Amino acid sequence: MAQRAGAWKLAVVVAMAMVLWLGMVAFASAKGRDDHERARQAVEAGQVLPLKTVLARIEREYPGEVLEVELEQDDGAWRYELKLLQAGGVLLKLKVDARTGRVVRSRTQRGRDREHD
Repeated sequence: MAQRAGAWKLAVVVAMAMVLWLGMVAFASAKGRDDHERARQAVEAGQVLPLKTVLARIEREYPGEVLEVELEQDDGAWRYELKLLQAGGVLLKLKVDARTGRVVRSRTQRGRDREHD
C-alpha cells in the first residue's frame, strides 16, 4: 500500500512539473510574438532599419556567420545586438545603432571591447 501511495505522489509531482513546463513554453512563445510585433512596428515607424539592411552593411566590414540577433531598446535608443562566428573560431559581439546601422561597440571572445565613434 505504501508503494502505491509513493507511486501516486510521484505521478502527481511529474504531472505538476509538466504543467509548469508547458506554461513556461507558452509564456516564452507569447513573449516571442510580442517581441516580433514590437520590432515590426519599430521598422514601420522608421525608428529602426530592417534587419536585412543592417546585416548587409555589417557583412561587408565584419565577415562571419551570424549566430544570434536581438533588437533591444537601451536608454530609449534601439540597438541590434549581433553575435558572429568569424574565421578561426573567433566570436564577435556587435552593438549596432538600429536607426543608422552604425556599429557602436564590438567585442571579441577574448573580452576586448572597442568603442566606435
